[in-house]
Amino acid sequence: MITCTIRYEVDPTKLDAFEIYARAWIYLVNKLGGTHHGYWLPHEGANDIAWAMFSFPSLAAYEDYRVRMAADDECNQAYAHAANTRCIRRYDRSFTRPILDGASPDELGLA
Repeated sequence: MITCTIRYEVDPTKLDAFEIYARAWIYLVNKLGGTHHGYWLPHEGANDIAWAMFSFPSLAAYEDYRVRMAADDECNQAYAHAANTRCIRRYDRSFTRPILDGASPDELGLA
């Protein structure tokens, strides 16, 4: 599994527009075969930083999603919304692989 974490710098006066964008992408990522883990919008602290996380089974599946996303009318509508409202100032993506199962120190050989 590969997880994409996106850090957004958003316009704090346009959080309503960004929330519309976020809700669309939760739907779209799930529609196109990923698992969206949600968006986190500013609440306390910095008022212009938001986060999103979604996963695909593999990097190849993510790359396939990117190709299909570029040709998808609904994805293009979501991108147009962000461009028209200018709710996103910038963003960057990181890719990670999760560790989802724990083990006791004894099971891990930590003596």
